[in-house]
Amino acid sequence: MTPRWLLWPFLVLLASIISASPQDWPSKTVTVVVPFTPAGSTDLLARIAAQVWEQRIGKPFVVENRPGAGQQVGVNAVAKAAPDGHTLLMATSSAMAVNPTLYKKLAYDPVKDFQPIAMVAHLPFILVVNPALPINSVADLIKYAKENPGKLSFGSGGVGASHHLYGEMFKSLTGVQMTHVPYRGTVPALNDVIAGHIPLLFSDPPPALPQIAAGKVRAIGVTTAKRIASLPNVPPIADTVKGFDTAPWQMLMAPAGTPRPIIDRLHSEIVRYIASPEGQEKLVNEMGLIPGAPTSPDELAKFVAKEVEDWGKLVRLAGAAGIE
Repeated sequence: MTPRWLLWPFLVLLASIISASPQDWPSKTVTVVVPFTPAGSTDLLARIAAQVWEQRIGKPFVVENRPGAGQQVGVNAVAKAAPDGHTLLMATSSAMAVNPTLYKKLAYDPVKDFQPIAMVAHLPFILVVNPALPINSVADLIKYAKENPGKLSFGSGGVGASHHLYGEMFKSLTGVQMTHVPYRGTVPALNDVIAGHIPLLFSDPPPALPQIAAGKVRAIGVTTAKRIASLPNVPPIADTVKGFDTAPWQMLMAPAGTPRPIIDRLHSEIVRYIASPEGQEKLVNEMGLIPGAPTSPDELAKFVAKEVEDWGKLVRLAGAAGIE
């Protein structure tokens, strides 16, 4: 007979799952963890999701910012949370698809430890520079960097974040020299570009668009192969740097083992919002994003596994694999 004490962990897990039945869930406030500081795209999308769920499910949802260690602090907290539908994650492609190759050791497994809920958006990043620089195009940037080797630096939202990888990708494809300066989120990095402490940044659109409109930073390129609706006059970087075409993603996830009825409820509410006129207006026109498709949670799980392979190639190209 199995000793009673050995059964306790199993019984506790079973109790949490039973208590999270669709009829009883949520029985308390649901927390959506963001692995970045406030005001960046990940934070803003999490707050939209939390508001949508709160309004449509009728129970409280709150956002908790837990930045640090290349997003590992926040992501690992969700990986270890009870799979009862009360702790969710606004996941990024950098945390889930980049980090497995970027870091030599990772405390979480993006495929085994999480259940995707819904794809929220893809982010066409914008290359912005301090307007005091004599740089009005990507070609100008390349010319300036080659004439001033070692003098340029670029900010990012942290080691391994999309901002960082795009800078490394740009260096690799153009042969220019730039120094990486990591921050704890987009907004602190963007503020330093505005202040002139660093010259440039690959920024996600929501925090950058108001600063571009105010003339505090200058947009010279976007990371997608096509122009984006919110900046129709800004050309793709790929027009000058062949092969530069990418857009990271933001996906809502839950700990693996979260009851499927809860996943399906969360999925249906977010997908319905994204497809609505309100959602399209918010994501496309206000935030400059590409809305996510209504892909099923099962298909998203396959997508994440494939993304780990594909982004891993970019990490190796950037020479950033295997950080201790």
